[in-house]
Amino acid sequence: MDSPLRKTLAHNLRHERSLRKVSQEQLADLCGLHRTYIGGIERCERNITLATLEKIAEALGVNPINLLKEAQE
Repeated sequence: MDSPLRKTLAHNLRHERSLRKVSQEQLADLCGLHRTYIGGIERCERNITLATLEKIAEALGVNPINLLKEAQE
């Protein structure tokens, strides 16, 4: 079962990556991770560590907290 927090992370990661026009593969290269790992996060298949969250946020140029916040519609 997907947790609400993982769903939020997946949505925000996909959104931030799309805004920057960065592919999963490009983001993975920037983070030192595998492309399929990024895809797994975006599909809520991965339960990532804080260290990984920090790597991804740094590569995207965002605060890690912003990847965990629910969107204010």
